[in-house]
Amino acid sequence: MKIKKSYVWLMLVFVCIVTATAAFLCPDSTGNTAQANRSQAATNGIEFGSSMVTKVQLSNPLEILTAKAAGTSADTEVTVYNDNLALVKEKRELDLKSGVNSVEYTDVAALIDPTSVMFEDTKNKDTAVLEQNYEYDLVSSQKLLEKFLDKEITATEKEGNTYTGILMSYDYDRMVLKLSDGKVVTLSEVSKVEFPDSADLLTKPTLVWQVYSPTAGNRDVLTSYLTGGMSWKANYIVKTSADDTKADIQGWVTVDNKAGTTYENAKLKLVAGDVHRVAVPQEMYKGEATIASEAVSDEAKGGFVEESLFEYHLYTLERPATLKNNQIKQLSLLSTDSVPVEKELVFDVSKSNDIQVVLNLNNSKEKGLGMPLPAGVLRVYKADSEGQLQFLGEDNIDHTPKDEEINVVVGSAFDVTGKRTQTNYDKVSTNAWKESYEIELKNHKSEAQKVKIVEKIYGEWKITENSDPYKKKDANTAEWEVTVPADSSKNVTYTVQRSY
Repeated sequence: MKIKKSYVWLMLVFVCIVTATAAFLCPDSTGNTAQANRSQAATNGIEFGSSMVTKVQLSNPLEILTAKAAGTSADTEVTVYNDNLALVKEKRELDLKSGVNSVEYTDVAALIDPTSVMFEDTKNKDTAVLEQNYEYDLVSSQKLLEKFLDKEITATEKEGNTYTGILMSYDYDRMVLKLSDGKVVTLSEVSKVEFPDSADLLTKPTLVWQVYSPTAGNRDVLTSYLTGGMSWKANYIVKTSADDTKADIQGWVTVDNKAGTTYENAKLKLVAGDVHRVAVPQEMYKGEATIASEAVSDEAKGGFVEESLFEYHLYTLERPATLKNNQIKQLSLLSTDSVPVEKELVFDVSKSNDIQVVLNLNNSKEKGLGMPLPAGVLRVYKADSEGQLQFLGEDNIDHTPKDEEINVVVGSAFDVTGKRTQTNYDKVSTNAWKESYEIELKNHKSEAQKVKIVEKIYGEWKITENSDPYKKKDANTAEWEVTVPADSSKNVTYTVQRSY
């Protein structure tokens, strides 16, 4: 009787297995292929809600396959912003299996913002990243010791004695091991440590994805992410003519890559403008500071093309560029000759007690420029009597749209000096004053010199007496333009009445 019951139970189990197998292998009677695929996906632990993967249950972890992302391709695009920010866009090929794949996406920036990563399978929109981990726990002696705490290692002392045991603690070149016989030894001056494996530590920062793919095959995957550690700035070289009326101008962009990875043959774009960002503290990438400088002339190879982008300006290099990690790269932005310039002497006591030498130029197409100029440092040079260039000075310029004026403070005049003296003060009423000033300009040159005097006057004011005509430039500025004779001086006097 017991044998008959066992036989019945075996038959029932066999029928259940056959029924389940038939339901899995045969499509439904309506020929609904999509529904059949969804049923198959459900057996793999994937549940759908509309077109989105909503739940993943893995009954067997061994079904997850590992696919390493290939290296960067010629489709890599790097857009660098002024303030320690870059947007990286890449196309890579992945060999995915149907179901859930574990993908190690290597060669990413060490200062990547993992929350900014975007993923797109160009062949199948249903491919989705289910989980993402940014692994930056890179292999090192210190990290290996941390990983193998309370695990077995082999250590060799300086004298050559070798011990195998459980690592209990470590400090610099000292460690404590518990041997197999239960004894505990303290080792000093350890010369070699052997580990059974790498403890899953990585050699470079890596994005580890759990990617669901409805079908198997090779895919072109587009990814993009923001990273810190990259910036760019503009630099300008101005060579003035002998009479300071014309100048040859060269513009360069300097790209500094400290992001923690190299981008080979990337399409380079630069954004000029102040992009608003939410400040998020970032872990600094600690790499070897082997900074190299590379200067490349791009006139014959294709330079930058400028276009408007939102409220910014975008500069695109017309040829690929390799941005090596810890490298400063210089690229030609513009080059133009014989741009009209004007040298001006300005005495502005609100800025300096010296007379400043200012170089003025107009960023217009008619004057040989006319390109929106990114902010940067402008350096001025001039040839001496032997034809050798000498540095005259430098100044920062802001982002300058076309057709705007550029005023560069080069330095202070040596042979033309100025002095401002208050000669009188009267209090007219509780909130009103009358003040008198004398400005003395001295010219020690053999030619007459034009000088612009700039006075900042605040409150309600009116000049009641003056020795030379002036212009009211704005609500707080009065300007005089005077000529100081050769080897002589010029005095300018005025009285102003102010009130609040």
